[in-house]
Formats: sequence, C-alpha cells, structure tokens
Amino acid sequence: MGSVGRYHDFDERFHLRSQASSERFEQIKNAMRRGTVFPPVRLWQIRDAYYVEDGNHRVAAAKALEHDEILAHIVEFIPSGDNLQDALYRQRALFLDQTGLHADITLTEPGQYERLSAQIRRHHHHLQATERADITFQEAAKDWYQYIYRPLTTLLSRARLTQGFPGRTTADLYAYVSVRLWEKGERRHYGIGLNEILPDDMEAFREKMKNADAQHYPEMQRTITAFVLMNVQAKKEEKIVEKLFRLDEVHEVHSVFGDVDLLVKVQLRRDLLSSDAETISQFVHENIRQIDGVIATKTLIPGTSRIKEK
Repeated sequence: MGSVGRYHDFDERFHLRSQASSERFEQIKNAMRRGTVFPPVRLWQIRDAYYVEDGNHRVAAAKALEHDEILAHIVEFIPSGDNLQDALYRQRALFLDQTGLHADITLTEPGQYERLSAQIRRHHHHLQATERADITFQEAAKDWYQYIYRPLTTLLSRARLTQGFPGRTTADLYAYVSVRLWEKGERRHYGIGLNEILPDDMEAFREKMKNADAQHYPEMQRTITAFVLMNVQAKKEEKIVEKLFRLDEVHEVHSVFGDVDLLVKVQLRRDLLSSDAETISQFVHENIRQIDGVIATKTLIPGTSRIKEK
C-alpha cells in the first residue's frame, strides 16, 4: 500500500509519520469509532500493489483501528509491455474480468488462461443443457471453481505433486492434469488415491465432488468456531443484532463497550475442500458484511481453547 501524492506523510505500513499533522487523522479515527460512514476512497492498482489517490487519512485510520475492509473505487493499470510477465498479467486480468472470479489463479505459461476459459465455456453449455437453461457464464464459472478447480487443486496440493515441479504453481498443475485427462484422454498415474478419485470426464468429477459426503470424506464434518468483532451504525445496532441472531450459524451476540460494538460467536461446518479461513471468510462476507449498517468486521479464529463444563 502506498500513496500517490502523500508518500512523505505515511510509512511503508501506511502509518502516519511523526512529522505529519495528526489532527485530521485523529478526527477521522474518532468518527470511525462512532460509526460514521465515509465515502469510498480512490485507489490505483498496479499489479498487486495499491496506491491511495484520495482518502489517505481514511485508509490510515482504518488500518490503525485494524479494520479489514474499506469502501473503495479502484482504477487498475494494465501493463502494456511485451515481456512474459506483462503478457501473463493481461491474460490473468482478462480471465478474472470475464469469469467474475475473485480467486488466486496464477499460471506461468501464456495461453493457459484461454484453456481454462474454454473449459468453463464447455461447463457452461453442460449446465445449460442439464440443469438451468438460463445460467449465466459467470455463474457457471463460480460452479466450475467450487466443484472442479478448487477440489482438484486441493487434491493435487495434498498429494504434494507441486514439489516435483519447481517454479510451477498449483494452477499450472491443474491445467496440465485437467487438459491431459479430460481433453486428451491421457490416463496417467498421479499418485496414491488420486487415480481412483479422478474420473475420465470433468463433469463426472464435478458430480463426485458436489455430492461428496462424510462417509467418503470424514474431514467434511469439521466444526469451526470463530468470533467476529463488528463496528456498526449506532441507530441500526438493534436491527443488526436481530438479523444476526436469526442466522443458524450464529450462537451468541454480545453488545460490548470499547473499540468495537458487537461480539459475535459463530460455528460453521467446512467440507474437505475448504480451509477454515476460507469458510469463515465466505460466511462473514456473504451473511454479515451485507447487513445494512455494518461498517467493518474483524474475525478471530481460536488457536487452542479450554472450556469449563457446567
């Protein structure tokens, strides 16, 4: 994170430097504590780095309060160079823009993003013919990611196959295996257990992963506990509490004093193919952050716990 025009006032962690005026910073930080809603900041994105064009003090205040999100308008600058890195960046940006996916899919060979796009297009046509005629391409891409790409990359990672390909990513390995198995029909030995779980047809694999149950995958029954700290608008706090308590996954809601307004305890179930952090992040984003009046959230995942029996 950097600043477009105020880089002298903020350090590399976007903390206000000692010589810079802190009056406005303190005003904004206090207003955030009270639940004031600010307009979106404006950011420039250059590759994986972000630079603040407007809203430096708001970003610094949010970081000081340990908020994990802030409203922002982002302008992405796409590199135009002829080198391999710039070409891959443009292909990746186009792929993510067309599919609507917000995922880390990093390939190291040019042309492979188009292979994945073609794979999603075939999956899209399959879903239109077998499940929903009106399903959109981006909905099909989400289904592909959830039930095909993510399951296979998880299995490949757990089989530690990437260790044999230094400099390559899990996405590279996914492209290699899926293209040869599901497009070229090349059946190879990929490791103990993998050959048994990988059918010759992509859609058959998708059905197997979508319908996987606890009998085949005991890890799918893992229970996760997390605590969500929330800053909310004061006038909407009561309604927010009511909406939170109606969620089956929410077990406790506490109104607290201090830098946060609400403390929420949630218990979730994750499947074989999801990490604890991914499951919690998705639940918080889709079910808590979308509630009107929620300003910011911070999630805590217990490491070890000791609970007294009543």
